[in-house]
Amino acid sequence: MTTGLRCRFAPSPTGYLHVGSAHSALCNWLFSRANDAAFLLRIEDTDAERNRPELTDNILDMLLWLGLEWDGEPLRQSDRFDDYRSAADRLVAQRAAYWCDCTSEQVQARNKKRGGKPGYDGFCRQRALGPGPGRALRFRVPDEGVTGWDDLIRGKVTFDNGDIEDFVVVRANGNPTFFLANAVDDEAMSITHVVRGEDHVNGTPKYLLLRAALGFGEPPTFAHLPLLVNAQRKKLSKRRDDVSMASYRERGFLPEAMRNYLSLLGWGPPDGVEIRPIDEIVELFRLEDVNPSPAFFDVKKLEHVNGEWIRRLDEDDFIQRALEFIEGDRQRDALRALGPLAQERVKVLGDLPEYFDWLDEPADDQRSWDKAMKLPVAGAALDGVIVDYDDAPWARDELHARFMALAERLETSPSKLQGPIRVAVTGRLVGLPLFDLLEYLGRDETLARLRAGRARLG
Repeated sequence: MTTGLRCRFAPSPTGYLHVGSAHSALCNWLFSRANDAAFLLRIEDTDAERNRPELTDNILDMLLWLGLEWDGEPLRQSDRFDDYRSAADRLVAQRAAYWCDCTSEQVQARNKKRGGKPGYDGFCRQRALGPGPGRALRFRVPDEGVTGWDDLIRGKVTFDNGDIEDFVVVRANGNPTFFLANAVDDEAMSITHVVRGEDHVNGTPKYLLLRAALGFGEPPTFAHLPLLVNAQRKKLSKRRDDVSMASYRERGFLPEAMRNYLSLLGWGPPDGVEIRPIDEIVELFRLEDVNPSPAFFDVKKLEHVNGEWIRRLDEDDFIQRALEFIEGDRQRDALRALGPLAQERVKVLGDLPEYFDWLDEPADDQRSWDKAMKLPVAGAALDGVIVDYDDAPWARDELHARFMALAERLETSPSKLQGPIRVAVTGRLVGLPLFDLLEYLGRDETLARLRAGRARLG
């Protein structure tokens, strides 16, 4: 790195890596690679009760799956408690922080009694309490003035200090809060740019006040990314929405596609070409061009982007990735033979099993059967194709030609005629090109299924 710029992604291992965190990580990574800066990783694991090793493993695994490799070794906040205690002691010595034994119930009761605004009321400011069981350390926010910054995405942002409560920097259990640990670590890591989600905007003035009180130098440059919302324009929720990155990998989304799509949330390339290699996105990406308005995480568009990336894979690469989603030797053999046809159609690799589940027997899809076999032409279609295919040379083009001749004799459209035949053979109304799969399935098996379908139709 030659510019001296440093940004960081700082996930908390209290949950799996989700879409919002992945978006933040990507934007940090894009900024770092576009500006020859260091992309650093910090694990915010000070909450010993909620942190689990497997969650840290998931975060690291998903970042590597996305291709977002970091520079150097990850920093773990759980290794830095001495630094946080030292910073807290400095705040106390400077009378910039004080000990407080108020419970949340007491604070709420006082607020209710006086009818004031919610939040802590500074009750312990003048009590001169020392540390002790059940006591938290609070930062003494100035009563007057404003705290603000120039945000690369949102412009000038300011907060009146009078609207900021005296916030906790060390909890009653002795653990540092997010605000103190972040301020101390960003200084130690020489972070120059903080790129994170909109939900951190309200915490930024607290971060800046802490830095100033601790005597740190010029604060980092901030860029607060847009909020990610669902189709109802509500903030993405782990309880309500499918936001786990591991879930998307398991469903067969490509890392290239996920990375490409996440880059488009709140940002777009100036030439309007959205689906493109990551190195081109790096060249074009600028934080100043990110729109601060909420960005819609559209799964249908993600599927479209994924389908386009699937079609960009070379055939061998597609087969290799697709094999992870196909079980059974017969199905895998069919994938190797018919893979290019599936590659032209599939949007998500997890859908591939339905393209090959007809090999052992027709799929049990009652809706497809009902829709295809209710057509008046269904019986005649099956009768005709059984006769025409009985002595046909078993090659795709010949099977197609005889089918077209049958459609002409029955005076019906090929699209209507194809439905009963496809469902009798595969059990489904959609799938691989019909005549290619008939050729692959073979004469005996195809005719046996057609006759079984005709018998079931009655």
